[in-house]
Amino acid sequence: MDQNIEAIHAKIQKESAFVEKLTDEMSKVVVGQTYMVERLLIGMLTGGHVLLEGVPGLAKTLTVRTLSAAIKTNFQRIQFTPDLLPADLLGTLIYDQKTGDFKTKKGPIFSNFILADEINRSPAKVQSALLEAMQERQVTIGDTTFKLDDPFLVLATQNPIEQEGTYPLPEAQVDRFMLKLSIGYPTAEEELEIMRRMSKGPEPTVNAIIDPASIIKARTVVEEIYMDPKIEQYIVDIVFATRDPRKYGLEDLADLISFGASPRASINLVKAARAHAFLRHRGYVTPEDVRAIGMDVLRHRILVTYEAEAEELSAEDVVRKVLNQIEVP
Repeated sequence: MDQNIEAIHAKIQKESAFVEKLTDEMSKVVVGQTYMVERLLIGMLTGGHVLLEGVPGLAKTLTVRTLSAAIKTNFQRIQFTPDLLPADLLGTLIYDQKTGDFKTKKGPIFSNFILADEINRSPAKVQSALLEAMQERQVTIGDTTFKLDDPFLVLATQNPIEQEGTYPLPEAQVDRFMLKLSIGYPTAEEELEIMRRMSKGPEPTVNAIIDPASIIKARTVVEEIYMDPKIEQYIVDIVFATRDPRKYGLEDLADLISFGASPRASINLVKAARAHAFLRHRGYVTPEDVRAIGMDVLRHRILVTYEAEAEELSAEDVVRKVLNQIEVP
């Protein structure tokens, strides 16, 4: 490790000291779910939006609410329903009879952390209203464009698409989420602890560990983490293998992928891998960082063919094969 990397490594170890404090504070309320908590922190450290998918009752909403409580920042929870309108999300113009002018009434989107609860319960018109806010960090109401506060993060939850009363998210919107998490059930030991903890007494109070300024500072530090050119090429190979499998010796996947990952996947793999290294107090990225985060970055960016569906192969199966096949530097 040369002198520059050693200096970065020392800086990261110092600046990432808050990570354990933050996770310990969250563990007062959230039992287990280490995977979900870590991925939410990666989204926070990179400014990437996160989509959490899982059946009801897996503490998705609770975890997001607890994370926002552990950060001294503004938080809004928006319950998506079939009758929700874009104006309910973004805001609208209201006519003032006294002055004869229209005044802007800002919606709940004007906050730092947005919990879009059950986002796939609302129709596409409302879902698409999030696009400009998520991508451009701004909202247009009438003729006026408003910049959103920094940090701004959308953490959306959804029930599996197969359930009744849900609408599939448009591909353009899904691609704007840095990570898509697949939340599973807790272990037997964790469920026992959840049962004991939640069946008695009030919910523990979570104290704020860091503030928005600290988050913004941590983001600039994460960007300094060293990534070797071989790791960069490894990321490009993974993404290109989803577009041209035959070139990488994955002939069996050629007829199973309809559309491969977009360039946004490469960008987000780099950012997420650096944040993954930051959480482990390292000043450099390893191939294991890329592999650890690869599924969450890629699972929603690959469309499989009818042949794949006939063989009961999902996008996750494709990503798993790509990650196992591409040579690790």
